[in-house]
Amino acid sequence: MDFSLSDDQLLLRDTVRQFMEAELRPVVRQNDRDEIFPAEQIRKLGEMGFCGMCVPEEWGGAGMSTVSYVVMLEEVARVCAATAVTLSVTNSVVAMPIYKHGTDAQREKYLKKLTRGEIIGCFCLTEPQAGSDAAAIQSRAVKQGNVYKLSGTKSWVSNGGQAGVYLVFAKVERAEVPPRAAGPPRADGGITAFLVEQSMPGFRISRYEDKMGLRSSRSAEIILEECEVPAENRLGAEGQGLKIALEALDGGRVGVAAQAVGIAQGALEESVRYAKQRRAFGKTIGEFQAIQWMLADMQTDIEAARALTHFAAWRQDQAIAAGQPLAGGARGKPASRAKLFASEMVNRVAYKAVQIHGSTGYSRESHVERMYRDARVISIYEGTSEIQRMIIARDLLGTKGAA
Repeated sequence: MDFSLSDDQLLLRDTVRQFMEAELRPVVRQNDRDEIFPAEQIRKLGEMGFCGMCVPEEWGGAGMSTVSYVVMLEEVARVCAATAVTLSVTNSVVAMPIYKHGTDAQREKYLKKLTRGEIIGCFCLTEPQAGSDAAAIQSRAVKQGNVYKLSGTKSWVSNGGQAGVYLVFAKVERAEVPPRAAGPPRADGGITAFLVEQSMPGFRISRYEDKMGLRSSRSAEIILEECEVPAENRLGAEGQGLKIALEALDGGRVGVAAQAVGIAQGALEESVRYAKQRRAFGKTIGEFQAIQWMLADMQTDIEAARALTHFAAWRQDQAIAAGQPLAGGARGKPASRAKLFASEMVNRVAYKAVQIHGSTGYSRESHVERMYRDARVISIYEGTSEIQRMIIARDLLGTKGAA
């Protein structure tokens, strides 16, 4: 067993850390307050190869391992979780599905731009009435000649309004079947994936969410009103969309776990720094056992989550190398365990960080206040903690179910 990072991974970690400290640390608080999307910094990170890390070099990617990818995400989230979300979505749930399921024409048109950071991506699965139950989406697609017309609403779309390509999931209907006046649309062809551009007729961003955290990462609601998508922009076959979505989410959950570890690491470092400086009753608060125990618990929690996350990333790399199924199994269960533990861990750690800082931690002038808000959603998106527990339990019990 070797838990050490390679020399290349250590160089990667240090490079990302230096960039984040120089480029984003000075502006992260203002970006959060004013909901400023860090477009320039994202572009630079893309130029450094961090928008397509696991995509092979022939398609413009860095050709790195999943372990290297989570090392990068952790360092980004340590300073700015909102930027980590943008990179995670682009890498895990947009670039990789296009690489695995796209045609060469689609890869030329979208993948190379994604991997170079020229554009970022969106993953459009969630709907107002379909969150954890992905198969219940109501968006529909009707094929007419060489065009699919997509209709429906997508909510909580990360990178919405900023992206160059939207991976949209909808249920295909037959054009000759008249739409029903009420009730869910027909799903004769099943859930299908499409590569949609914001400029396509019928695409509209209706609003942006006023969120608790991750405020410099925009989350949009998108309305599709018979949005005209060329048939050549269908990703994979009709009816293959749910498989593509769940496969992408397995990879995405490892990235979310890395985000959690990064936020927690940042909160711990802020807390250690403050505990050494803040004085009470004639000594630093770090000399009090109550503070020491909180710091010790935080450190232990983080190391446990990091081990689970790196193991899940390693299992993904092993499964890919062995040609194993890309969803579930060797990849899915470790990803769910890492996501579950890390997402709940970061909320415990952020809570303790605010407690250590006292009233300072409750002020928007502190970094831990922002980290506390950013951490809360980690146990919700890309599969809630409850969904992860279902996946893990079903594996233990040998039962089936979609998640």
